Amino acid sequence: MAHLPYSGRTVAVTGASGSLGQALLRELHRQGAKLVALTSGSTPLTLTDPQGQAIPLRQHRWSCGREEELRELLVGVDILVLNHGVNVHGDRSADAVQRSLEVNALSCWRLLELFASLTEPASGGLERPRELWMNTSEAEIQPALSPLYEISKRLQGQLLSLRSLELSGRQLRIRRLVLGPFRSALNPIGVMSPDFVARAVVRQALWNWGLVIVSPNPLTYLLMPMTALARWAYFRLFSRATT
Repeated sequence: MAHLPYSGRTVAVTGASGSLGQALLRELHRQGAKLVALTSGSTPLTLTDPQGQAIPLRQHRWSCGREEELRELLVGVDILVLNHGVNVHGDRSADAVQRSLEVNALSCWRLLELFASLTEPASGGLERPRELWMNTSEAEIQPALSPLYEISKRLQGQLLSLRSLELSGRQLRIRRLVLGPFRSALNPIGVMSPDFVARAVVRQALWNWGLVIVSPNPLTYLLMPMTALARWAYFRLFSRATT
């Protein structure tokens, strides 16, 4: 049997009950990973492979604001994929602001810090460090016809850029997922299928790309690297590490 790239590695995916979360779990299973599905729902998640066989996975329920409760579970995780999010569309109420910032930005920031604090790789030794993949979306740099989604995703992306200056290194490999519109409950008119996006994400991760872009918009492939580089330079010049 051929060796699969993620054999022996445990991957946890937030937003696992969504269309992209499920597609990522199926693709990561195809690449040999052991799966942990992190969801806010209580309905059991059942996935099958193309042959109709049930995909083995552990399901763990959690909610934003309770990230610290995941510490014990994350000790045994090699790759954490932060894929959860919310889109309030045109709502601009105070509740919508709080919900968007909490789910899309602050919860991901807390999980990033928590996972980064687990310095020892769960498996595979230092030659296979832990990885954190964060789905920020191309709403970081492009209109999404949803102002609060754009605001919260831009904050999420900027926090990732800022903290990556300190947290990226031998013990943690950070990958930014910049994804265009795919079909989901948040965006039923997305032009890409979740399965196509999941395959492209995993393929680029296997190429060891830190900036993973999957979008039908050619401008994203030009603007996102420029934005990431400009942020890196600005944050490096005008911020500093403190003990």
